[in-house]
Amino acid sequence: MRMRPTLSWTPAEDLPPGTTDPEPVADALDTGGVLVLSGAGISTESGIPDYRGEGGSLSRHVPMTYQDFTADPRARRRYWARSHLGWRTFGRARPNAGHRAVAAFARHGLLTGVITQNVDGLHQAAGSEDVVELHGSLDRVVCLSCGASSPRRVLAQRLEEANPGFEPVAAGINPDGDADLTDEQVGDFRVVPCTVCGGILKPDVVFFGEAVPPRRVEQCRALVRESASLLVLGSSLTVMSGLRFVRQAAQDGKPVLIVNRDPTRGDRHALTRVALPLGPTLTTVAERLGIPVDGRPPAPLDHPLRGA
Repeated sequence: MRMRPTLSWTPAEDLPPGTTDPEPVADALDTGGVLVLSGAGISTESGIPDYRGEGGSLSRHVPMTYQDFTADPRARRRYWARSHLGWRTFGRARPNAGHRAVAAFARHGLLTGVITQNVDGLHQAAGSEDVVELHGSLDRVVCLSCGASSPRRVLAQRLEEANPGFEPVAAGINPDGDADLTDEQVGDFRVVPCTVCGGILKPDVVFFGEAVPPRRVEQCRALVRESASLLVLGSSLTVMSGLRFVRQAAQDGKPVLIVNRDPTRGDRHALTRVALPLGPTLTTVAERLGIPVDGRPPAPLDHPLRGA
């Protein structure tokens, strides 16, 4: 029986309340030197659900663990059937206003970098460069035996050829690109091996129960050290992979600002948490700073957040 990963936390009653004032975020960006740490919440407006928010996928879905994937051929069949179907939807997702605002901030020299916990590639699609993908990316596949890497689109074509007529209707899509299918819908889905050595193929992402590569963690820690402040966008910070950078920034005396509608595990370390939707909030902040998003001109001078 699959065990559910420990993926939740209970907010303490003494957590500071959220605010609806994005001015501190605008002030931090105006100063510059901001490092962005993004989570699943920034992609919900692109049609990809988050894990823990209202209607989050964890209410119906147990994510694949590294231990299950490597030990159980049936788990791998189930994963690849669900992921293959989910990829069709996942691959069609497009950046939203939040992703585009982050790219605009970077173009104007306000950011030192972007760390994302997401595996959807939407920051890069919006124009952000040098994004550190903390948990990897679904658009790459790696062999667990020989380490060969290949594009996901190549595997998708191979899986199409190995499973003609595989067209089940999924109940939903999850942040990891995994579609909700029953065992009956998975059926006898055929998994294909590595073309180099015949080994087991795995998406180039960090599964639950798997460690983030140490060099990637150190790269992120260096970005925190080099930044003046940390801006968390759309992450509950439930798991340590992202929370450790919030703690590092706070310990170094650097302001931590969070934009997330629900309380997060990092709130006690933050200067403020803005409890507003990400896309509209970041667009408003961009207007406050006179930065066009998607080629739109900044708001007029009498915009309520622009001030005198």
